[in-house]
Amino acid sequence: MSTRRATHAGSWYNESSHELHCQLDEWLSMAELTHTPARAIIAPHAGYTYCGACGAFAYRQVNPSQIKRVFILGPSHHVRLSGCALSSTSKYRTPLYDLVIDQKIYEELFLTGYFERMSLQTDEDEHSIEMHLPYLAKVMEHYRDHFTIVPVLVGSLSTEKEQLYGKVFAKYLTDPQNLFVISSDFCHWGHRFRYTYYDKSCGNIYQSVEKLDRMGMDMIEQMTPAGFTDYLKKFGNTICGRHPIGVLLNAIQTLQKTGNGHKMSLKFLKYAQSSQCLSMHDSSVSYAAAALVIE
Repeated sequence: MSTRRATHAGSWYNESSHELHCQLDEWLSMAELTHTPARAIIAPHAGYTYCGACGAFAYRQVNPSQIKRVFILGPSHHVRLSGCALSSTSKYRTPLYDLVIDQKIYEELFLTGYFERMSLQTDEDEHSIEMHLPYLAKVMEHYRDHFTIVPVLVGSLSTEKEQLYGKVFAKYLTDPQNLFVISSDFCHWGHRFRYTYYDKSCGNIYQSVEKLDRMGMDMIEQMTPAGFTDYLKKFGNTICGRHPIGVLLNAIQTLQKTGNGHKMSLKFLKYAQSSQCLSMHDSSVSYAAAALVIE
């Protein structure tokens, strides 16, 4: 099987392994260890210049010594998918080192009948999974030969399909040796994104955007899928990873319904915007970092 190239290295993030290593080290050193050990994280997938520092707050909560497998759920930006798709490759390349796909877990997922296989072009065109790979490689560097990855491309899922995939992934979420990485940016604001919601009572546009995002973050922290879905229907916030987030929330709800006694806490640890919008001609993308802890 083939290896997926690091197609966004050199443009979205540094292609020099040394410089990338130093950059990630610096960002991680500035992030506080506040909600750990993370069983799942929500982190952005934009160019590192914009969101690298924010994403560090999520990755800082990961305890690499106990992780054997990392599920990465990223939204599809270029291909219309009504379900989820898995890679056709065996490895994902990063400037640091290659990450190996867990073919055993892939077989289990394919057996459910709910997953298709994406083409190599689809895989290499998509950035939502790739942008997490350098961070994963960095955080797991001392255990590089002791973990695998499970990349999953998530399509435009219906509420029912978010529930379905949540049930599929719930059994993996219970395992403390697994980590889930949920790839999402938050509000894409401006005419170029065809989204210009503005509550003038908040002050400037960027303050309205932050309030809107924080309402969504609050709903996610409550870990109720229906509440997050209602929020999206009401405000239409352009959270590009809403479906991967929906799958995570449904997996959490599935575990809560089983009454296994686990205590779960999902907290947002950092919020940022690419720029502060002051006029209707401006645009910005928001980023947020969160961690789920299961005790």
